[in-house]
Amino acid sequence: MAHPAFEDADFLKAALALAAEHGPSAVTVAAITARLKAPTGSFYHRFASRDVLLAQLWFETVLDFQHGIQAALDDGDGLRAALHTPAWVRRHLDGGCLLLLYHRADFVHGDWPPALRDGLAEQARRAEARLKKFARDTFGRAGPNEIRKAQFVISEVPVAAVRQYLLRREPPPKLVDELISTTWHAVVDGHRMSANQK
Repeated sequence: MAHPAFEDADFLKAALALAAEHGPSAVTVAAITARLKAPTGSFYHRFASRDVLLAQLWFETVLDFQHGIQAALDDGDGLRAALHTPAWVRRHLDGGCLLLLYHRADFVHGDWPPALRDGLAEQARRAEARLKKFARDTFGRAGPNEIRKAQFVISEVPVAAVRQYLLRREPPPKLVDELISTTWHAVVDGHRMSANQK
């Protein structure tokens, strides 16, 4: 039976802290169990391997992060979607380090468990559909250039704006929101002004 003193979430939280502090390579079964003062057997009662735990950690962090962006896009509020990144990072500094300083390949090795693989594929489909709708609603169509602009203002600018703070494991200051908003308006309002002049 599983060790009663520990839950799946305890192991995931320990793995997240190790990854944020020292990078993905530091997340070993020995390091996780040492951090928790847990017997090694309690880890393997819950996770088939280190790779399975890391895949689940990546998947759950992605879902949590993207939920706010997708909710904002569902409401037609692209600026709120862009500002979700610094807001989420302030609440989840370790999660921000994991997700925005590293790549999925740093955490996911070999074959994903089918449930996680299918869940991530479905999440990616939903995110792509929302991005296309945002591009169409904001820039008039969902062609390659419009989708590129949408990615830039929704994702790339916010990630670039918070990254230097994550490298120091510091929450991004409110100035970051101002910079993201300024860039957002420059791109989106600039497009609208240009379209109205045609």
